[in-house]
Order: sequence, then C-alpha cells, then structure tokens
Amino acid sequence: MEETGALIRKRRATISTGKGVTLKQVNGRSAVNESINGHGDSGNIVTKRNVSDLPSTTSKERKKGRNVPSDRQSCHRLQESLLSSASGYRNYRGVLNWCVVMLVLSNARLFLENLLKYGILVDPIQVVSLFIKDPYNMPAACLVIVSNVFIVAALYTERRLSVGCFSERVGLLVHSINLSVTLCFPVAIVLMVKSMTPVGGASALGVYTVLFLKLYSYKDVNKWCREMSHAKARSLARSLSCKSSGSEVDYQVSYPGNLTLRDLYYFVFAPTLCYELNFPRSPRIRMSFLLRRLFEMLFFTQLLVALTQQWMIPIIQSSMKPLEDMDLPMMMERLLRLAVPNHLLWLIFFYWFFHSSLNFIAELLQFGDREFYRDWWNSETITYFWQNWNIPVHKWCLRHFYKPLLKSGVSKWLGQSAVFLASAFFHEYLVSVPLKMLRPWAFMGMMAQLPLAWFVARFLRGNYGNAAVWISLIIGQPIAVLMYVHDYYVLHYREGSAGGGPE
Repeated sequence: MEETGALIRKRRATISTGKGVTLKQVNGRSAVNESINGHGDSGNIVTKRNVSDLPSTTSKERKKGRNVPSDRQSCHRLQESLLSSASGYRNYRGVLNWCVVMLVLSNARLFLENLLKYGILVDPIQVVSLFIKDPYNMPAACLVIVSNVFIVAALYTERRLSVGCFSERVGLLVHSINLSVTLCFPVAIVLMVKSMTPVGGASALGVYTVLFLKLYSYKDVNKWCREMSHAKARSLARSLSCKSSGSEVDYQVSYPGNLTLRDLYYFVFAPTLCYELNFPRSPRIRMSFLLRRLFEMLFFTQLLVALTQQWMIPIIQSSMKPLEDMDLPMMMERLLRLAVPNHLLWLIFFYWFFHSSLNFIAELLQFGDREFYRDWWNSETITYFWQNWNIPVHKWCLRHFYKPLLKSGVSKWLGQSAVFLASAFFHEYLVSVPLKMLRPWAFMGMMAQLPLAWFVARFLRGNYGNAAVWISLIIGQPIAVLMYVHDYYVLHYREGSAGGGPE
C-alpha cells in the first residue's frame, strides 16, 4: 500500500497543472494532447486520444498532409454573386435608401430651377376663386344643399314599400326616377349656370356621384331585407349603426326599424358606399388620432395647392404651343416633365383622401371598418391595382354590379368589361361636365385599361408586372391632363390670346 501510494503521488507530480499542457510520457504510457480541464485542479484530466488508437501513417503521407492547407486557411468556397437571382439575397434596403436620396436630390434641383425661373407663384387667395367667382353667389354650395331632396325621397319610397303602400314595381320605378334625376339634375345646373366654376362644378358632381352610389346600395339592401322578411328569415343584425343617446347598451337594428332619417344620414356621411343595417362601430373617439388626421388634412391641402401653382401650372402653360404646332419631340419632353409633379400630386392626394380624410370621418362617426385601401403599390397586374386602390368603390362594384351580372348569366369577362365601362362613364362625367366640354379622353383612358390588363397578366409577371403598373400610372395620367387642358385652352382662351389676351 505504501508503494502504491508513492507511485500515485509520483504520477500526479509528473503532470503540470497548466491548462492545455501536452504530455510526453506518463507512467510508461504514451498520450497525445491530454489536457487538464479546470484551473489548478490536478485530478481533472481529460484524455482526448491515445497514440495506440491513432491510425498508422507513413512518412510520405505525413509529408503530403503538411503540404495541404487546412479549412481554416482556405478563403474560397462555392457561392453565387449577391446580385444573381440564384444567390437568394433579398436585403436591398440600402439600394432603396439610395433611390430615395436620389429622388429627393433630383426633385430639389427641379424645385430650385423652378424658383429661379418663375419666382414664387403660390397664392392662397387665388384658390378661393377656383371655387366661387362671387362670394354672394355660390351655386355649387346651393347644389349640394339641394341633394337632401333626393335623400328624403329615397327614405319616403322605402317607408311606403315597407308598409305595402307601394308594390315592388312601383317602388323600383320611383327609385329609378330618383336616381336618374340625381345624376342628371346637377349636370343641367352646371351647364346652365355661368357662375359655376370648373372646380366648384367638379366638387358638386362628386357629391352627387357618391350620393347616387349610396342611394342605390340603400335601395338594394332594403329590398333584400324585404325578401328575407317575406321568406320568414331573420333580419340582418350585427351592432347598432346609430347609438341611442340614453343607453350604453348596443342594440340590433332590424328591418323596417332602420328606415329613419338618423340611420340614413349616418350612412350618407359614413366613409362607405355599401349600406348595412348595422355597421361595425369603434368603442370611442380617440382625440389624439383625430387631431393627427385633421393636421394632415390641413397640411396636405396646402401642399397640394402650392405644388399645383408653383410646379404644375407653369409646365402646362409651356406645353400649349408644342401641342398646337404638333411638335412631337417637344410634346414628349413636356409630357415627361409633367409626369413627375403630376404623379407626386396624385400620391399626395391619395394619402390626403383615403388615409387622412376618410379616417378622420370614420373616427368622428366611430365607424369601425377602416379598410379604405390595400397594398395596391405591390400590384403585379392592372386588375389587382383597380381592385385594391379604392376599396369603397371596389366593394360597391362587386356587391351591387358585378355579382348581380354573374347571377343573371353574364360571363366573368363581360362582367369585368361592364365594370370598366361604368367606371369610364363616371370618370368622364366628373371631368367633361365641369369643364363644359364633351371630350372622350377619360373614357378612352379607362377603356384602354382592358387590353393593358390582358397584356400585363399574359406576358409580364412579378417585378415586370409591377413596373408596368407604375409606368401606366406615371405616364397615363399626364397624357389625359394635357389633352383636357389643351382642349380647354383652345375653347376658352385661344381667341383672347390671339387678340392680345391672356397667354
């Protein structure tokens, strides 16, 4: 026992306590890279591998192994370049930031060039004259007030139908007359009243167009409720569309309890074109959200006016002579010059109307459905763009126009063509009538979307399709703008300019 203990102490004394020490020979046995794991603990020894376990190698193989570099020394491997599609690289955030910087710098140069050439052209007082010529004569405002007659007529008709005083045929006839007059009456007023300005007329016609779509939806939904009632089905109900003032409990509105002025006027002012007996409601009005949207509305209104006066109008005025002379190279140059400010104004208008204004109205009325647009900027087809950039109109077309056509046996392609045809009519309605000249440019531009949509969907995919959508938006709109401005200029100012009038 004493000899054995002395032998163990001798073995421990042979081993150094430093970490990572290589042992040459211990107690007559060979070891390779035996490392002591720990700090100063002489008993914690980890043996990686014994020499006897290593494969035997010849001197030639060992010499050859010393000539081959290890993986740590190698600097090459099988890989693709980052910009190759096979690399799978998708992080282009820096490129996007570069594009934004270049866009800001290029537009800053154009802005400075515009200021140096034309000076400051912004005049807020001039904006008022676009809506009214005489402060004591405001036909556009009077025309909007008269629209209440058509709202009351629609409510009266539905009440007569609900109690059986009108048959379905008589009710359809009265509604048809009311809706037809809703579209035709403002046209007659705009064309007959000389003090009606183009901007004031366009605003009034926009109100009547929205009212027409709302009353049409109001008629359809109440008809569906009568059909369900006659079939002894339960009425549509989700949550109260107009809260009662004296109760905190949400009630459910059923037909014909919805036929009230309060319910109808809530729908008229709500940011939707599709009527329901009960709309989803938000629990409360968020004042901070409401004030932010109000600030955005005021700020972007001033920005739209300033950019139009400072940037758009000078380019349009300088484009008249090339259009009259049919100078094709100069026309293309003016078109490309107009494309950038026109598209920027369109984007600002989109945010101002569909985000700021509609959210402001929805928050004020506690209207819960805030889906006014979807990701149209990612559109890879023309059809996807028109389905997602204006959700209220898309829902109305789908619910009250496209699906009824399909139920009547119309094919999908013919139904889509009919939707584009109706959209083209309203675009022309809102442009030609206020300008008091019948031109087909807006109508033709909308109908041209049909072959363009087929071409993009058939031959272009992914990023190429998205680029085609953007090009159609950037180039297509200024073409229509130049056509209408040129025709309006020729119709109203050519004789005056020939006699020394305004240029």
